[in-house]
Amino acid sequence: MKLNRSAAAGTLESSDIYVQAAPGNGQVEIQLESIVYQQFGPSIVETIRSVAEELGVTDAVISAVDRGALDCTIRARVETALKRAAKEA
Repeated sequence: MKLNRSAAAGTLESSDIYVQAAPGNGQVEIQLESIVYQQFGPSIVETIRSVAEELGVTDAVISAVDRGALDCTIRARVETALKRAAKEA
């Protein structure tokens, strides 16, 4: 999947995650800010990377601001942001 523009999904509300996806520089770069980074940061990054791989994304910058979202919410927000970014303008 090729990203054509920047797109976002989610909110900054408690128990949610705000994800922004944009075309990258030849690799998948993940930036994460989280209130639970110490406990779950690596797991959240792995979930984001897993969704990108499942969708065939190889070139993206994915930025996420987590407010304690569950894994299923993270997956849904990342998938939505990536699919929105892949749509033609």
